[in-house]
Amino acid sequence: MKARYLWVAAILLGSWVQTLSVFAAAAPSPSLMKAKQEAEAKGYVFFTNHEEIVAQAKKEGKLRVLSTQEPASIKAIASAFKQKYPFIDVRAEDVMGMENYQLILQEMKAGLAKSWDVNYVAFDFYSEFLPYQKKFDFLGMAQYGVLKMPANLVDPVNRHIVALQSNAQVVAYNKELISPDRVPSTWENFLKPEFSDRKLATDVRPKVFAALVPAWGLEKTLDFAKKLASQQPIWLRGDAQIITFLMTGQFPIALGQNYKTFVRVQKKDVKGVLGLKVVEPIPVRLSETQGVLATGQNPHAGLLWLEFQAGPEGQKILDEIDLAASIFSPGSAHEQLARGKKVSVLAWEHYLKMARYEEEIVKALGFPRAEKK
Repeated sequence: MKARYLWVAAILLGSWVQTLSVFAAAAPSPSLMKAKQEAEAKGYVFFTNHEEIVAQAKKEGKLRVLSTQEPASIKAIASAFKQKYPFIDVRAEDVMGMENYQLILQEMKAGLAKSWDVNYVAFDFYSEFLPYQKKFDFLGMAQYGVLKMPANLVDPVNRHIVALQSNAQVVAYNKELISPDRVPSTWENFLKPEFSDRKLATDVRPKVFAALVPAWGLEKTLDFAKKLASQQPIWLRGDAQIITFLMTGQFPIALGQNYKTFVRVQKKDVKGVLGLKVVEPIPVRLSETQGVLATGQNPHAGLLWLEFQAGPEGQKILDEIDLAASIFSPGSAHEQLARGKKVSVLAWEHYLKMARYEEEIVKALGFPRAEKK
């Protein structure tokens, strides 16, 4: 009988020790708890374990997303997200265009924004969008591994905003109109006389030049813009249109086009006339900034959505569908394009200033207007 009691006691003791060990393993570290306290003191929401986020999202069971990503990317991301979190009914739609961004912002300001959970934070109105986004501490949770995503995808000042994608600007040319060895390898060489008088085409929206400010500074960039304007380039609007015109031989060089757009149009280049030149410093812009709507009904599902897109699985999908993954994601198309090269990244410290950069550059360019072809 005594042996039997000892046996039962040993089982109970073992179970108790196992419970304590599980609890100890799950207990947040002192540094994690300190990070949580500091975040909450600043008004942010900070979870110390991922399971708690999932549990809350499971209770919500729904997710509504407004995005400016390519429809094919949104569809692929939603499908993969649904496989990972089958208990969340996700509906994502693309909303593009300045009018839509302004309408969304007006609904937020009027207190009517309740029908979606995640939205694009347009850089043109970045500071205006910020107060209406739920203050999840993406940065802190990413740094401590609670969220599986690169911390540098998060705005270090406004820690509740994530940039899911990047755009890199390159030079495209028509091989039938100019030989590869004659295409300049520096931006300054495009100011040579041989490239004047409508030899170059570029976009009236000077995103490529704005992205040079981090490497050059605004003064040098404005000086370059003035000199480029004196070259009398062809002013157009829209990367896809510009590269298509280039492919059909309407001019020899297109300056500062989106890398992913070039690749997309190149697939239609049956004659193989399109060439690509990576000019340093490579202008790169963070893009597709998103946040969780503060008045949304399913904020935790929204948190998982943004983590998924910023994490390895989502970034891989964005690359496979649209070459859109962030330059900060190891192995992404943009990271590989820039590897070992000098890069000018219009990242977080410049993000709020991008609209001002573009205004100043447009002025230096002489307020160009897009031609109609």
